[in-house]
Amino acid sequence: MKLTLIGAGPGDPDLITLKGIKALQTAKVVLYDALVHPAILDHCPEECLKIHVGKRFGKVSCGQDEINKLIVASASEYGEVVRLKGGDSFIFGRGYEEIEYAAQHGIESEVIPGISSTYAVPALAGIPLTSRGVSESFWVVTGTTKSHELSADLPWAARSSATVVILMGTHKLDEIINIYTDLDKFDEPIAIIQNGSLPEQKIVLGTIGNILLLAKEADIKSPAVIVIGKVAALPGLTFQKIEEMVNKQL
Repeated sequence: MKLTLIGAGPGDPDLITLKGIKALQTAKVVLYDALVHPAILDHCPEECLKIHVGKRFGKVSCGQDEINKLIVASASEYGEVVRLKGGDSFIFGRGYEEIEYAAQHGIESEVIPGISSTYAVPALAGIPLTSRGVSESFWVVTGTTKSHELSADLPWAARSSATVVILMGTHKLDEIINIYTDLDKFDEPIAIIQNGSLPEQKIVLGTIGNILLLAKEADIKSPAVIVIGKVAALPGLTFQKIEEMVNKQL
C-alpha cells in the first residue's frame, strides 16, 4: 500500500510540478483540498475517484481525523492513494501528520514537493523576499496555530529586520498590526496578496499605519499572503521609477 503526497502549488494550475502531474496521471483515488485548482484534476484518469476533503477557515469541512481515516481506507481498497494539497504539504500543510498516520497502518509514502505560496505568491506580485541591500533573510509564520491563535514567533519576527511572511493571517490582521504598532513600526511597508497566482489576484500595498483602512476598502479576504518588510515597498517603487523613465523620454 502506498500514499503519494503531492503539493499542488499556489493556485495557478500550471504551477504544479511535472512529477506531480505524472503521479496524477496514474492515480486511482485522489483526496484533494479546497485550494487545489479544479483544472489540476484533469490530469487524473477518467476512472479515478476524486474526493474533496477541503478545509477552509470558518466553514464546515472534513476534519483531519476523517482525512487520515480516508487515506488508510483508500490505500487499503485501491492499493494506493494520492493526497493532493495546496502549496507545499510540508509548509503548514499537515503533510507529515498524514504520512505518520499512514505509517502506523503499514502504508509507505512518497512526497512530491509543491511550489509554496510562501515565496511564489509574493514573487508573482513583484515582491522578492530577499534583495541585496534591502533584506537578508525572511521568516515564515502561521497566522492560525492549532489553538487558532497567532504564532508566538510573530513578535520576535517583527523585532527583526527580516522580511516576514504570514500565511492564514488575514482574519487576524488587527492583531498583527497591533504587534508592529507596539514596536513603533508605523511606516513599515506591508503587502497583502489575495488569490495569488490566479486571474482574480488582488494586491494591496501600504504601511502598518494605513493598511487596515486600505484592506477594508479593497475588501480583502482569505486566502491571502501577508508580506511585511522593506521589500513590500519595491513593487510601488518600481512602478514609480518606470513612470519617471517614461516621462523623461516624452
